[in-house]
Amino acid sequence: MSGLRQKPTPGWLPFLPAAWLVVFFLVPFAIMLTVSVAHRVQGGFYEPGFEFDSYMRFFSVFFGRILLTSVLISVGAAVICVLLAFPFTLGLARMNKRGQTLVLVILLSVLSLSEVIIGFSLSTLLSKTAGIGNLFAALGVTEESRAYTPSLFALMAGMCYLALPYSVLVLYPPVSRLDPELGEAARMMGASPFQAFRTITVPMLRKPMMGALILVFVFTLGIYLLPQVLGQPQHWTLSVHITDQAIFQSNLPFAAAMAVFLLLVSLAMVGLSLLLGRDKGGGA
Repeated sequence: MSGLRQKPTPGWLPFLPAAWLVVFFLVPFAIMLTVSVAHRVQGGFYEPGFEFDSYMRFFSVFFGRILLTSVLISVGAAVICVLLAFPFTLGLARMNKRGQTLVLVILLSVLSLSEVIIGFSLSTLLSKTAGIGNLFAALGVTEESRAYTPSLFALMAGMCYLALPYSVLVLYPPVSRLDPELGEAARMMGASPFQAFRTITVPMLRKPMMGALILVFVFTLGIYLLPQVLGQPQHWTLSVHITDQAIFQSNLPFAAAMAVFLLLVSLAMVGLSLLLGRDKGGGA
């Protein structure tokens, strides 16, 4: 066995990831980019051309309202998820190994639920006939049962339920590696628990928190079903309007232009998170 030589790696093997990238990313992106500059045919779809009319609509009030709504909703969901995940992860890191394993398994099981299941489950839970409105009315909290969906509250609840496990999984590794003796040393030097938390824990976890914010922002920016099931039309995000322009408005060039914009924003956010991670590794 010792005399056997390991077979060299085939020279074509490294080209497989590049071919995969070309076929499943660059080619579809090129098609989408071509459609975005095509000429729209009224009452039809489009014909080949080279126009920037769809991109000029980015400066319209219509697109500005859509973009502002999408960004505000995604930023709000990201901030809420990180604010909830941060203390939760700190408590998780202080549990024993069995408890940590159990909680992480539950989080992973939540990730197995699709957006469809979460959306329609929350829609039923927040409805007037079969939701928590009946419980509030029975307890005397409200005079009568009421529906809490469609609303911005229902939409944010669905987004946070869907994205919270990602925030916890991003924050858990750096939180679990924190040295508890640092906080104890700060308290021995006269710092209060809050001061030790603010001056020791938060600065050490600043970059992981930023990474979790960016991840949730990118993730919720592309959510498609929840705004339609749990939100109102004024809460529709960019992804919903892309489908609306492509299918119902028969404006494929504008839909493609918005998709290109959404993709570039997502790639920029992913690149920013990778840059933060690289800086962290270099500083260590």
